[in-house]
Amino acid sequence: MSYTPNLLLRNVKPVGADFDGTETVDIRIADGQITEIGTGLEGNDQEDVHDADGNYLSGGWMDMHVHLREPGFEHKETIETGCEAAAFGGFTEVACMPNTNPAIDTRDVVEYIKKKSAELPVEVHPIGCVSKERKGESIAEMGDMKEGGAVAFSDDGDPVYNSQLMRVALEYSSMLEMPVINHEEDLKLSRPGHMHEGRVSARLGIDGTPGIAEETMIARDILLAEFTGGHIHVAHISTAKAVDLVRRAKAEGINVTTEVCPHHFDLTDEEIERRDFDTNVKMHPPLRTQEDVDAMIEGLADGTIDAICTDHAPHAIQEKEVEFIYAPNGIIGLETAWSVSVRQLLNSGVLELKELLDKFVKNPREILNLTVPEIKEGATANLTLFNIDEQWTFDEQQVRSKSANSPYLDQQMNGRAEAIYNKGQFVVNEI
Repeated sequence: MSYTPNLLLRNVKPVGADFDGTETVDIRIADGQITEIGTGLEGNDQEDVHDADGNYLSGGWMDMHVHLREPGFEHKETIETGCEAAAFGGFTEVACMPNTNPAIDTRDVVEYIKKKSAELPVEVHPIGCVSKERKGESIAEMGDMKEGGAVAFSDDGDPVYNSQLMRVALEYSSMLEMPVINHEEDLKLSRPGHMHEGRVSARLGIDGTPGIAEETMIARDILLAEFTGGHIHVAHISTAKAVDLVRRAKAEGINVTTEVCPHHFDLTDEEIERRDFDTNVKMHPPLRTQEDVDAMIEGLADGTIDAICTDHAPHAIQEKEVEFIYAPNGIIGLETAWSVSVRQLLNSGVLELKELLDKFVKNPREILNLTVPEIKEGATANLTLFNIDEQWTFDEQQVRSKSANSPYLDQQMNGRAEAIYNKGQFVVNEI
């Protein structure tokens, strides 16, 4: 790692509104601002020089759905270690979910997270609770949390199950011009599922969660968004029918957006059997079928799915090293999201590079009403330096999270983030 507010990036290929990734330029940054873009720029005594060797540069990536666990569960992750994982993965900004202890349901907890992350190179945006203590009984102090720095509202980890409460939340959030992000799950249909309900779960004799548990809640929320005019954001979408529901709602002009995790467009429920009940392939929503994976990819290609997120969910080793049905749901994902996306979406020809970057840079910020970083003179430097072809192995040496519960451990990756620049800090990833 190295930190400097003044930097000359040589031999980079910018990708953004004014650049298509074919032109190699030099970029000078002074006091955290892009001051000059050109060729053959000379360094000076007040700046560090970094030769990017012809690799790509984009606006800094954002993950709009992570669990940093702090406050309350620091044995799994802290704000600092979560941001280290984010930087290694190429993310300059993350939005953290409120299932902490105490929950992010008041302004003081929002401000605690903002203060705790203020000096870190990764910007942390807290997501406030919809309901007090995430109990689903009464509305949280939404306006006050916005004043403190919250960017959205969610009870993620659990759905907003009460339809009247969701209606009120959407009405309030509409006035605040902020989205409600719902964990879409009908609890009466889903519990006590430990994996996707289908042929594999039947063969293995494990209680499953059917896709309709997700789809019925999405249908309800779409109808409530239409009724209230509020913005509903579907968290970690995972079924083919769910994608179709969002697609049709968008066609009707309803204010709905959605995100998908790399594991849901890469892995299927067959992994549970193939890996002999490895708890690192247990997450929620669960891994679905190949038909669902194909639908995620189609939804990304046609724009139905707006953003790629990780649902980064660290768990301590002793929590995951138990029998499959007793293990908590969730995996880490910040360090591997780009590589999986390159393999599944870019190398396969599903998306062009700029289209893929929109899912990481522009779309998540537009959903959360945040400033989209630009590569132009005079702009604040919020940047990710990356490649799309480097071969590397994601082993425990490369894990920056405090936890290591990943289905991609010891697998070969293709493409990685080489560095980020944000908040006047340049962080170079060493592997």
